Amino acid sequence: MTHPLLSVRSVSKRFGNIQAVNDVSFDVQQGEILGLIGPNGSGKSTLFNCLLGQYQPDSGSVALKGSNITGKSPSELNLLGIGRTFQQLSVFPEMTVIDNVILAGQEHSGSMISRLFGSPDAGLTKAAEKLIGFFKISHLRDEPAGSLSYGQQKLLDAAMAFMAEPSLVLLDEPAGGVNLTMLGNLKERLQAFNSEFGTTFVVIEHNMEFVMSLCSRIIVLAEGSVIAEGTPEEIRSNQTVIDAYLGA
Repeated sequence: MTHPLLSVRSVSKRFGNIQAVNDVSFDVQQGEILGLIGPNGSGKSTLFNCLLGQYQPDSGSVALKGSNITGKSPSELNLLGIGRTFQQLSVFPEMTVIDNVILAGQEHSGSMISRLFGSPDAGLTKAAEKLIGFFKISHLRDEPAGSLSYGQQKLLDAAMAFMAEPSLVLLDEPAGGVNLTMLGNLKERLQAFNSEFGTTFVVIEHNMEFVMSLCSRIIVLAEGSVIAEGTPEEIRSNQTVIDAYLGA
């Protein structure tokens, strides 16, 4: 039996009197780019954090390739091949671009002994240079990350997420604060990873043009529940979705 890459079943999360996520279920297939949208306060980020180990769901389950991963820590999930980018960038501003990317990969390379007595870069410089080349920031290799534009830091953040060679990457508002030129570059790079390496993506995004052009399927949340699912064309014309956004 072939399992979905990611399977979410009846996940719920409450904070006091607020039902942030309510009985959410969906599957993500290998090689898919899935969008997760909804008005502010719809539960998107809380759901992401339940999937990624920041929060423990009150009920429900999450499975990766048929194996239960509910409640595993972010570091455990990372070792299983799940990566993420954050709405708030996780780059180290005083470190160079290349050192940021190397650091992101070090915890996944070799044993503790090899880290202690091996080369300082854990042999990751070549892989890091390949990634910054893929994201078209090689010319910034030796620049402090803090000196980069916000859009360039988004590309660096994405490169860092790929150092562990994840099979599934969850992107939290990748388009936020990025200018149109850099946004086109980011979308092109994500599509290239998807087509060349089969990387699967789940994307939270408020930029409708970006998500509609990137994703093949979209799930819409409102007040913690799934209210619609379909192709971008189906979502655009869904009256329930239109009403949810207009009422937000």
